[in-house]
Amino acid sequence: MKWKEQILTLKAYQPGRTTDQVKKEYGLEQVVKLASNENPFGSSEKVKECIRSYADSFAVYPDGYTTSLRTELAAFLNISENQLIFGNGSDEIILMISRAMLEPGKNTVMATPTFPQYRHNAIVEGAEIREIELVDGAHDLKEMANAIDENTAVVWLCSPNNPTGIHITETQLRTFLNEVPESVLVVLDEAYYEYVTADDYYNALEIIKDYSNIIVLRTFSKVYGLAAFRIGYGFADASLIAKLEPVREPFNVNSLAQKAASAAVGDQEFIAECRSANKQGLNQFYAFCEENNLRYYPSEANFILIDFNCDSNQLFEYLMSKGYIVRSGSALGIPGTVRVTVGSTKQNEGVIEAMKSFLEETVKR
Repeated sequence: MKWKEQILTLKAYQPGRTTDQVKKEYGLEQVVKLASNENPFGSSEKVKECIRSYADSFAVYPDGYTTSLRTELAAFLNISENQLIFGNGSDEIILMISRAMLEPGKNTVMATPTFPQYRHNAIVEGAEIREIELVDGAHDLKEMANAIDENTAVVWLCSPNNPTGIHITETQLRTFLNEVPESVLVVLDEAYYEYVTADDYYNALEIIKDYSNIIVLRTFSKVYGLAAFRIGYGFADASLIAKLEPVREPFNVNSLAQKAASAAVGDQEFIAECRSANKQGLNQFYAFCEENNLRYYPSEANFILIDFNCDSNQLFEYLMSKGYIVRSGSALGIPGTVRVTVGSTKQNEGVIEAMKSFLEETVKR
């Protein structure tokens, strides 16, 4: 069979351990998952009521234009309906962009480490990948701009960045965009946008008014707590969206996801509560790190990357044995660290106690 050569050694996405797997492996009754940056408070009660009362026919295809959600979200964002595109998670929009713009002979610029699907999709499409190392957990925008040439098709910016949680400021972003040719698409991935509280964070809705070569991606998987439904969206200049739309699969957002997302948008009080609780949770981790002289990145997302200066996988396994699933830094390209999702106050206290036990046992050895 005539497979693309580049996919023969490409590994499929490896999901993390499930709570059931860890319970069985370690003989535990209760396991807390703090590895995938899910919302520990679930989703809005309005979403749950919407799903409970769903009565549409399952034999009918979803609304291929996402009409109701499109109208509500456009009004909420104060943009035109034709400036929106929806995906089966923002992951699918990343795939759409890669499929539409990347191919052999073109290159794409991204930070490293960052969200791995940018790289993954570029490999599938046979494009050259230009990765620029982070500096203190942040995008090195100057070097990223220097890496752009006449064959660059797409630049990926993740803000706040996964896995470090560092955001790009208004001044930094505009300075960078002023150096990017109009022929190059800049993808601004804001999966964790709703958690941001930094005063110097840019307003992407204003940015797209000034730059027609930028698309902003957001998701309902994180703070909205709808990861199981797989729905995300992008917004940009209408002409850009129009060119991307033909790549989108028909009926790519299922009916339940559309209903759930509409209900979720209508409960911004829930989002504000989650943002506030997340900030308090981050402070729990900051205090732990400072008490134990551990290096960390101040985060504008719902996770924190902590440097234990140890074997990441050893700590990862140890925490699982205590009933907490986190993300090993070895899998993220930052050995010695772990990335921990901010949970509820009780969950944070529990994993912090487990990390303290690890430090004590490591010192004793």
